[in-house]
Amino acid sequence: MIGFSVLLLSISHVLAPSPPALRTVPSQGLPLSYELHTLPHGVVYTLLIPAPSRFSVIPALSSELDTLKNLAEKHHAIAALNGGFFDPVNHESTSYVVWKSKLVADPRLNKRLMNNPALAPYLNQILNRTEFRRYLCGQAIHYDIVFHSEATPANCQLTDVLGGGPRLLPEITSVQESFLTVVNGHAIRDTLGSQQRNARSAIGIAHDGSIVWVMVAQKPENSTNSGMSLQELAEFMKELGIEKAMNLDGGSSSSLYYKGKTIYGKLSTAGNLSRRAVKSVLLLQEK
Repeated sequence: MIGFSVLLLSISHVLAPSPPALRTVPSQGLPLSYELHTLPHGVVYTLLIPAPSRFSVIPALSSELDTLKNLAEKHHAIAALNGGFFDPVNHESTSYVVWKSKLVADPRLNKRLMNNPALAPYLNQILNRTEFRRYLCGQAIHYDIVFHSEATPANCQLTDVLGGGPRLLPEITSVQESFLTVVNGHAIRDTLGSQQRNARSAIGIAHDGSIVWVMVAQKPENSTNSGMSLQELAEFMKELGIEKAMNLDGGSSSSLYYKGKTIYGKLSTAGNLSRRAVKSVLLLQEK
């Protein structure tokens, strides 16, 4: 764990023209590490949750779209990160969410998703996208990032799930998850604008079980071409020592709440912050 913390700090100094901000909260002898990385094409905020710790990372779902701050305060969370995808028209989730072993969001019940003829060829892939899971294995908590169809490990109980996608590490699975369609080497369908820079959010897991949240913000001086592409995001997280990573809803949804302050990632062409309410979130709570 100490090695990972040192790596995280050293990478941020290499990438950033100025030293990153660092704030810590005691956590069983190892602190939370909240850092800011100033890069040429964006500003990246990272929150490292060490393993083991006295904190839990769990999803939450709102009945109506709500701000990240409201959801964090409602659940008494220290930190919150925007979560999975939702339909901007009917405000229903298009990602699976399981909370306390109960399925609380099922994309198969979203009629606009399931009855959309343009999406019919991709439904099997859409319903098997990547998700962040929390298991109870005996008395121990275990986190993983897997496809929805993957089975729960033996002797473990699946307690919480947040769907997202695509997987970023160990490799990007945009095509497999129907975010990207490529014909003759050319992208003819790219629902996330994955090859363009934009505000992004992601979650990763290191080899020792530590969890890293990442939120990429655009720069006001270059709001139309700043942030990260999915490939750049994957490479950045790999440099931090992350082995498994998943993309979350990005663009106007990208936001991170930490200790009472919300940071937004997306900017309009005029350079104004986009503060979009969200459907689901990841929460950092004390056990």
